[in-house]
Amino acid sequence: MSMADRTASTVWEGNLPKGKGTISLKSEATEDLEVTWASRSEKRSEGKTSPEELIAAAHSSCYSMALSNALSEGGHEPERLEVSSTVSFDMVDGAPTVTESKLTVRGKVPGIDEDDFLAAARDAEQNCPVSRAIKGNVEISLDAKLED
Repeated sequence: MSMADRTASTVWEGNLPKGKGTISLKSEATEDLEVTWASRSEKRSEGKTSPEELIAAAHSSCYSMALSNALSEGGHEPERLEVSSTVSFDMVDGAPTVTESKLTVRGKVPGIDEDDFLAAARDAEQNCPVSRAIKGNVEISLDAKLED
């Protein structure tokens, strides 16, 4: 039995280039989200989301929890962690592919030095559940800095 299951669903109408979808989260944590091929494959999203943006949201939130836990277990409870993930979508061998997740974290953590912060940041990068799910398929990079 799993610790937790979460469900999202999508209703898609029409063909790929001109169609559109509506994503619903069972938790109802947000209103339904619109998704289109254009919002996924072009530079402008026009208020619609994409699977890559949702992966980025999952990765940044998961990573922030993992880093907070690692720092706290090391005796340095973070005051604030600002985490973003930029997920890239590109053509690889002629197929649309999620290629990379670039994590960026800026942390305000009283009483920790830069080396210990970076060690915790790298550990969280390798061990947060979303990183573990995509590792080996998606390149993961990390830009971590401790702020005053």
